[in-house]
Amino acid sequence: MSVLDRKFYRCDTLQVARALLGKKLVRRINGIELAGMIVETEAYCGEADSACHAHRGRTPRNAVMFGEPGHAYVYFTYGMHYMLNLVTEAKGRPCAVLVRAILPLAGIEEMEARRRRKGAELTNGPAKLCQAFSIDKSLNGWDLTRGEELWVADYKKIPAESIITTSRIGIDYAKKEHRDALWRFLYRF
Repeated sequence: MSVLDRKFYRCDTLQVARALLGKKLVRRINGIELAGMIVETEAYCGEADSACHAHRGRTPRNAVMFGEPGHAYVYFTYGMHYMLNLVTEAKGRPCAVLVRAILPLAGIEEMEARRRRKGAELTNGPAKLCQAFSIDKSLNGWDLTRGEELWVADYKKIPAESIITTSRIGIDYAKKEHRDALWRFLYRF
């Protein structure tokens, strides 16, 4: 299994968001490996993007985004959900890709126990996959290139004709140009 290196993440965020489709998200916890193919992502492109957490500058919450690419940016939202983002581009350029959904591949029974759900509802949203994978703030800043506890690996090549682009979800507060940007990527399988 080939763990994605820092060079993969040190690219244009839109390119990384698209390239993550078909990659394998892996979480090792208590000796158990959970894995799923990434099937949906959203790009957040720095301070100029009014939907991005870095839009208003650096804060304790978003500081990880300003660091080296290839780290996890995990934040808590709505008082109940964690979200996993993968930091991209160069250090000092606060960009990231939100992992919105995965197709479970391994450790499915463990995921079901954590989610208390089965089937399509298991990991078809960013908070759902974090719950299924036990991803929380303890992984904020985690170096994904280490290949330990949480990482992304090569898995499947997705043909361009199988990728759908749409506007991002849940960013009504952003400027119209950013709400309308086609920065959400989905694998149509």
